[in-house]
Amino acid sequence: MKYYFAAGERSGDLHAANLIHELKKQNPKAEFRGFGGDYMEKAGMRLTVHYRSLAVMGFLALFAKLFHILKLIKLCKKDILEYKPDAIILVDFGGFNMRIAKFAKAHRFRVYYYIVPKIWAWHQSRAYKLKASVDKMFVILPFEKAFYKKFDIDAEYVGNPVCDAIRKFAPDGNFKEKMAVKSPIVALLPGSRRMELVRMLPVMEEVCKQNADIQFLAAAVSNLEPRLYEGIKALPNVKLVFENAYNVLSVSQAAIVTSGTATLETALFNVPQVVVYKTAAAEYLMAKQLIQTPHISLVNLIAEKEVVKEFIQREANAENIGKEVRRLLQDANYRQAMQSEYDKISKKLGHASASEKTAALIATLDKSR
Repeated sequence: MKYYFAAGERSGDLHAANLIHELKKQNPKAEFRGFGGDYMEKAGMRLTVHYRSLAVMGFLALFAKLFHILKLIKLCKKDILEYKPDAIILVDFGGFNMRIAKFAKAHRFRVYYYIVPKIWAWHQSRAYKLKASVDKMFVILPFEKAFYKKFDIDAEYVGNPVCDAIRKFAPDGNFKEKMAVKSPIVALLPGSRRMELVRMLPVMEEVCKQNADIQFLAAAVSNLEPRLYEGIKALPNVKLVFENAYNVLSVSQAAIVTSGTATLETALFNVPQVVVYKTAAAEYLMAKQLIQTPHISLVNLIAEKEVVKEFIQREANAENIGKEVRRLLQDANYRQAMQSEYDKISKKLGHASASEKTAALIATLDKSR
């Protein structure tokens, strides 16, 4: 079997790599090629283009890089035709991959979509496009199966890959001592995309300055310019930790988290959190007209109610965030109520291994062709 993968950012790269590992177990002779990143390459995929060339955050950034993205879409299509895969596996990254899905279907390639784009959040009619161009969809949020059923799509809920990653994680029992920190510790998870850091790190920096008696551990990523972290790194009550977010969460009593997958990871580590998000004013106004959900964090979306506070745009300021952090640290009843809701979220997600289940289903589908 020859599989062509397309993933466009860090998390997609990681989850795609885990799926490649599981597909190899199903078929040791399977071959892999496509767009992705370091994790996928290490898993055994021949890399055509690295996701760094694809990474875009937000409408305005997308518009600025549109010509470049269109060139890469053209390259991806050409690469697929040259490789002639038995199946194409798309991983998240909707703006890019939905175009690839349409092209692939038109050329009679079998198309699987793992971690389907969050079209339930806005422009829901895109579900019809997915129905027309994807042979099988594997979704990772419990409510997505019911959402797609409204469009007569039999999407398969396979569990959540974040759960898999956390189950595999072995915490460093000496991490706190190695970092030379004492409780209370508040985790800072500013994100893994450049524009997330540009928007959120200055706010988090101000929170740290206004709460000098609290120890903060900032989870950093090594694929972005180190200079982005210079301001927060210089603060005496902050320690920067590269590529070790799970150990940071394992020793933290609270967290400030930029909206994204990290909100769910924080919940599964049972760490009380406040969710923050900022973007360009024009982009926010545009998104506000389009978004069709009452919440932005995965925690609240899965719970279908407010479990954690979300501070967006102007509300995402040092005063609001600092006040919420104090409450998370000092109000035991508030903490316990939040953690009780975390337990319910964990049960909703289930215990299936997402990559293992998806690989097994793909293998079954391949055999039935």
